[in-house]
Formats: sequence, C-alpha cells, structure tokens
Amino acid sequence: MIHLTDAQIDELITIDDAIPALERGFRDLANGHAAVQRRVRTEAGGVKLSTLGAVMPELGVAGAKVYSTIAGQFNFSIVLFSTVDGSLLATLDANAITRLRTAATTVVAVRALAKPDARTVAVFGTGVQGRAHALALAAHTKLRSFRIVGLEGTRELAAAVMAAGSTRGIEASVCEANDAVRGADVIVTATRATGALFDGNAVVPGALVSAIGSSLPHTRELDDTLIARASRIVVELREQAREEAGDLLLVKPGTFDWNDTVELGDVLAGRATGRASADDIVVYKAVGIGLQDVALAGIAWQKHLARNAKPSPLDAAR
Repeated sequence: MIHLTDAQIDELITIDDAIPALERGFRDLANGHAAVQRRVRTEAGGVKLSTLGAVMPELGVAGAKVYSTIAGQFNFSIVLFSTVDGSLLATLDANAITRLRTAATTVVAVRALAKPDARTVAVFGTGVQGRAHALALAAHTKLRSFRIVGLEGTRELAAAVMAAGSTRGIEASVCEANDAVRGADVIVTATRATGALFDGNAVVPGALVSAIGSSLPHTRELDDTLIARASRIVVELREQAREEAGDLLLVKPGTFDWNDTVELGDVLAGRATGRASADDIVVYKAVGIGLQDVALAGIAWQKHLARNAKPSPLDAAR
C-alpha cells in the first residue's frame, strides 16, 4: 500500500504540475469525461466530517477527500482508486494538495477571466491560502503590482512576493481595504471573514473578483452591490455553489439569476463566455470541488511511481 505524506507531495508536485492538470480536469468535466461528487458534511459534538470526490477516467483515477474540522482546524486525507479495475491505489495526506489546488485553480481562473492587460491585484488575506495565492499569482500570471490586505503578516507577505518576483519587476505594498480595491484589475479574497470585505461600488469596470475564502452558506466576503454589478458570475460546479456559496446565497433575492451563472470548465472548454468585454466586472466564486483534489492526487501518485521506477498497475490492467 502506498501512502504519501504532505512532505512527499510537496516534493513530488508543484504549481507547474497543478495548473495544466486542473485545466484538463475542468475541461474533462465540461465535456462529460469526468464527474464530481458534491461535498457532504456530517457533524456531532463539535466535530465535523466532510467528504467530496470525483471520477476521472481520463486520468485513470477516482477518489474522495475526507477531512475533519475541529475548532476551525482542518485535517485532510485522500483515498485513490483505479477507474480500470477499481483497486485501491494509494492514500494521501491532503493538506499540501488543498493549499496547492486552490491557488492553482485561481491562476487558471485569472488567466481565463481577467482582462489581457490586467496588472494590479489586491489580495485579501495573509494566511495559508492568502500567501499561496499571492505567490502563485506573482509567478504564473502577468500581474505585477500587488496590494496586500490583512490583519497580520502583511509586510512579511509583501516582502515574500517581491522576493519571488524580483527578476520580473514585481512590486508589493501593504494597503487598507478601500485603497487596495480602488483601480485594481484583479481582487482576490482569501479570508475567513463572515461579512463583506469592501464596498462593491469601489470595484472598477473590467475587474475580476476571485472570492475563495468562504465555502459555507452563512458566510461571505462580497456584498450585494458587487454581485449586482457583475456581468458574469463563474463557479466551479453550479450545484455545489447553490448549496455552499454564501457570497451568492446571502444576496437579496433578484440580485442575480442562477441560470446566468457559468462553470469554469465550460469557459475553458469554449462552451461558455467568461468575459464579453473589457469593461465587464466578472466574479469567480469558488468553494472547492473534489475534482481538484483527485486530479492532483492522481498526478502525485503517478510521479511517485515514476520516481521509484515502479510500473503503474493501470497499464497492466488496461
């Protein structure tokens, strides 16, 4: 039995592996070549158990992420099966995968949905996800001016972003919320806020707002004004967003129409338009879906086999 730890996964896969794997996974979902199991949460005595998964025949794997939540702290694991013969392939720690897949998907979304000339980004949040997003965007997009907003560690994150992008002329500064939003081409919210972080009126035409902090129906980072101004709302999986995306579920009825939302995979596959004009305000609302976890778990498992010169049981089964 193969078990991969977070430390091993950090050595096996990078964001350079994650971005194309996730692009392919979302396109496969849009084209009917993959399926997603929506998240199920079960809770008793202050302990929450959550599961979400995906079947990805093109990658040869199916799997589920299972995680516990106690006092706001998460622990993640993934179990991976073969789609060829159903055999158990591996178990994986998934804290590293969760951090990586979320930031990598935001890079995919920014490339697909932001204006081609977008250069300025406001990043809300300096925790695990805020840091991962700032560094990923600095390395893998054309964004060059970073505005960091947070409760602590803002100067440290700004310094890390500039160090990571020193050869590309990246600048980073610490800002208050209103100053950060003003004129920003891209806004990323990666916080544990339960209410709106800024006034939606301050968002300029043409901006992309990527809200990834909340996956609960009773919490939000964006206000009604921004949702009402959005020309397009993009989600990972509409059915799951309708259960979990507080940013959309908490708005006043009639603010937007769920039938007008589109899925990221459809945009990547050319089946839907993400941005129609340079002045469109686009909102990408993410809650995290099992496809992201299973895709990266599959890549990590394959790279582990290759590194150790082990044949893949998928090849033998085929």
